[in-house]
Amino acid sequence: MSMTANWSYPTAIRFGAGRIDEIGAACIAAGISKPLLVTDRGLAAMDITRRTLDLIETAGLGRAIFSDVDPNPNERNLEAGLKVYRENDHDGVIAFGGGSGLDLGKMIAFMAGQVRPVWDFEDIGDWWTRADADAIAPIVAVPTTAGTGSEVGRASVITDSETHVKKIIFHPKVLPSVVICDPELTVGMPKSITAGTGLDAFAHCVEAFSSPHYHPMSQGIALEGMRLVIDNLPRAYDDGSDIEARANMMSAGAMGAVAFQKGLGAIHALSHPVGAVYGTHHGTTNAVCMPAVLDLNASAIRDRFDRAASYLGVDGGFDGFRAFVQDFNDRFDIPRKLGAMGVGDDRVEELVEMALKDPSCGGNPVELTKDNVRGLFETLI
Repeated sequence: MSMTANWSYPTAIRFGAGRIDEIGAACIAAGISKPLLVTDRGLAAMDITRRTLDLIETAGLGRAIFSDVDPNPNERNLEAGLKVYRENDHDGVIAFGGGSGLDLGKMIAFMAGQVRPVWDFEDIGDWWTRADADAIAPIVAVPTTAGTGSEVGRASVITDSETHVKKIIFHPKVLPSVVICDPELTVGMPKSITAGTGLDAFAHCVEAFSSPHYHPMSQGIALEGMRLVIDNLPRAYDDGSDIEARANMMSAGAMGAVAFQKGLGAIHALSHPVGAVYGTHHGTTNAVCMPAVLDLNASAIRDRFDRAASYLGVDGGFDGFRAFVQDFNDRFDIPRKLGAMGVGDDRVEELVEMALKDPSCGGNPVELTKDNVRGLFETLI
């Protein structure tokens, strides 16, 4: 079966091995003649990045890169990137990498022509309408991991460096104009990143499937996304050169981000403050939190997972799925406790307050309160 395709959902996606060769054409299609490639520090010196810059240069589009991007990108990274973008008269962004590079790249394009501070566009009510939509630069997104799905998202997560709060900045035009999903770019990922990003995609699908909001399209995408992760993450983890598994994981990553239009929940409400305060890997943190959150939500989601489990190849309905999730985590050496990731019990009350303010709370099927969120943290630490 050919695993090469052009999709137009939710944006123009060029999917398939080797399609990074089309980066020049993708920029031209997006109306970009002088792109700034934005990625993280770790990727900046890697062969896949150098090769992409070679392709951009060969296409006559320059060779500009910005890589001062933290694992949890913040407004300081954003200001530094905007300075480079504006001083060199760029007209678009290639957001390249995992979630951090993609999120910051999208925000540089979004903020390039704005006059208000970035926090004025937080995903609260209709704050996104404050932005000058015509001043948003075009974006080409190139994921190099398979998990966050930011390449098909209309928002970025940016950490406030002063308060350590992760904030979601939303605008419909933050959705990239063109996406290149080339599974060959993910072949060099270390096992730990393959697992962490893959379980991030899984968490997106699990939470979207669990959300009480009405969105049947996202519900179906979430279900199939879970199946793709279950079937393919072990293969990609065991053999990093398995292109079919890598391709299916790239699909699952994008599907998770499309699905969570239906909502996220307590997994992300907990992992966002933990990541902001302790700098933990987001997908791995999600995975650690998942079993405890499934327990919290059991009464509200049991019936739907009873129906879904057989399709996912899991015996025993919801209870079987809950047991499977823990075994799945163990399969990839995911810690069972946040304490093993350096999270202490001295800041629990602060984490509880931050979690309850996180916008993901609204998608949890069981109402989150100080008591049950504190209970989750105490269980996990």
